[in-house]
Amino acid sequence: MPTIALVDDDENILASLKMFFEAEGYTVRAYTDGAAALTALSEAPPDVAILDIKMPRMDGVEVLRRLRQNSNLPVIFLTSKDEEMDEVVGFNVGADDYIKKPFSQRLLNERVKALLRRTRSGAGAEGNDKKSIVRGALTLDPNRHACTWKGDTVRLTVTEFLILQALATRPGYVKSRDQLMDAAYDDQVYVDDRTIDSHIKRLRKKFRERDDQFDAIETLYGVGYRYNEA
Repeated sequence: MPTIALVDDDENILASLKMFFEAEGYTVRAYTDGAAALTALSEAPPDVAILDIKMPRMDGVEVLRRLRQNSNLPVIFLTSKDEEMDEVVGFNVGADDYIKKPFSQRLLNERVKALLRRTRSGAGAEGNDKKSIVRGALTLDPNRHACTWKGDTVRLTVTEFLILQALATRPGYVKSRDQLMDAAYDDQVYVDDRTIDSHIKRLRKKFRERDDQFDAIETLYGVGYRYNEA
């Protein structure tokens, strides 16, 4: 079974989640401190990490911001109820999903399973290699979860990769936000329009760090997005 890392300064929540996921068969590593978790996640990445946003010393946003400098580790954020800005900030720094407190442990487990399925489908199952996608300066290799632009590596999260893959598969064709949600998220996971917009914003930022003239992802206001092959 996969390994899950839990990061939360609330020891009651941590103990409860650890007991629950171990009963489900997962290997669980638990951390109450963001700084300690960052070191552990970098040195020995789990299959998925669940990060609380509100923590002293180093909060979940800062942990993920630093982690994303070198890692595509799938991450789910735990965010406070009614704090919408937490969600926006979380997606902007590269979270793959979020769930609001208080939450059902069963629901969180379904989100974990969905994220792991997306990770596996993005990489292709063993013996079922997927062809690389080449669109002008862009190359996507689903089997290695690898993306390059003009030969330079662009590090993408699972969700970002699946969104870009959906757009680049049919360049010039418009993909609605609903279609991108279907491509990037499990059908049991609900996300709103703003979530897709946040991922697109982060994709553009990453490519513009490599090429400040990048404009291959076009917005059609009120309709969706499309990839324009140069």
